[in-house]
Amino acid sequence: MRIDSYDNPETIRFKKYATGAHLILRGTRVETGQTPKEMVWEEDKAKLYRYEPEKEKKHLVPILLAYALILKPYILDLVPGNSFVEYLIGEGFDVYLLDWGTPSDEDKHLAFENYVLDYMPEAAEQVLRNSGTKALTLFGYCQGGTMSAMYASLFSQGPTKNLLLLATPIDFAPEYPGPLGLWTLAFREGYFDPDPLVKTFGNVPADRVGRFIEGVAGTTNPISSSYIGAYATRWWERMSMRDKSVESFLAACQWVDEGVPFPGEAFRQWIRNFYQKNKLVKGDLELRGRRVDLSNIRCPILNIAGSKDSICPLPQAEVMINLIGSQDKKFLVLEAGHLGLMAGPVAKEELWPSVRYWLEPRSR
Repeated sequence: MRIDSYDNPETIRFKKYATGAHLILRGTRVETGQTPKEMVWEEDKAKLYRYEPEKEKKHLVPILLAYALILKPYILDLVPGNSFVEYLIGEGFDVYLLDWGTPSDEDKHLAFENYVLDYMPEAAEQVLRNSGTKALTLFGYCQGGTMSAMYASLFSQGPTKNLLLLATPIDFAPEYPGPLGLWTLAFREGYFDPDPLVKTFGNVPADRVGRFIEGVAGTTNPISSSYIGAYATRWWERMSMRDKSVESFLAACQWVDEGVPFPGEAFRQWIRNFYQKNKLVKGDLELRGRRVDLSNIRCPILNIAGSKDSICPLPQAEVMINLIGSQDKKFLVLEAGHLGLMAGPVAKEELWPSVRYWLEPRSR
């Protein structure tokens, strides 16, 4: 079994149980995020990492990677041989990762104001100091792309020289969300109220759906899971020695169920202001009284989306290219799902090279 280009988190979960990989992961752990790095900045739970270059830096402009709040960012550095970070470093880029960390009860009041107006500017300033440059490339994936777009709008005078968005929702309630726009439909106003969830838990618990599936699988397993797990683990280990795609698949299975709690106030905003009121695309979103106007973005932008993405379907992503003020802009659609974009065959064959070709002349 392997990661396919069309894969989304839910298809990986299905494959995990269909193949028995969930039993293997009970007794073993795939080592992810192995590219050497050091922490260069920390504020509360947020941390900034700089990856060690393998050879001399070829491109002057550093890259700052930002992922979503609700899953761990090691999808960007999955396993050796299937790592976007490893690829960028091998091509001579100076790479940084902004890791939001795992919030605790004391962080339930964190809002997008904290992430976009506090943590991101401080991390960006640290990148500039460490790299000795005056500008950076901001690469946002999924919700990290939404926050990156907000940051680039509110700080349009710099330091963002280039903006790359991958699978980034911008129009949260398009008139025609398409067959994959399930989140848009599920979170409609009048159908979903985030307040009781936030009031009960503070932070929204990580991956409740994954734990539910795990429980169902456990009750339907007629044979001791420890017995099957011990046998299956040995089999998978032998397989992974011969086929690195097995290691990537197990790492992806591990990643989709290693959720991070969603800070309560940020979750409330995400549902109310984005999915239900669609304020970002309307130009009505404000952070501490500052309006997020996407037309303020005038730096070069590469916006990439997957035609099979169930988390960010095309209608949510494609509108961005018409809202920004950039003259140098490109919208690229790949035949891929949300996870397949970054870790499936399409990643190595199309996504990673496309990012490199676009960035190289703009990183001088």
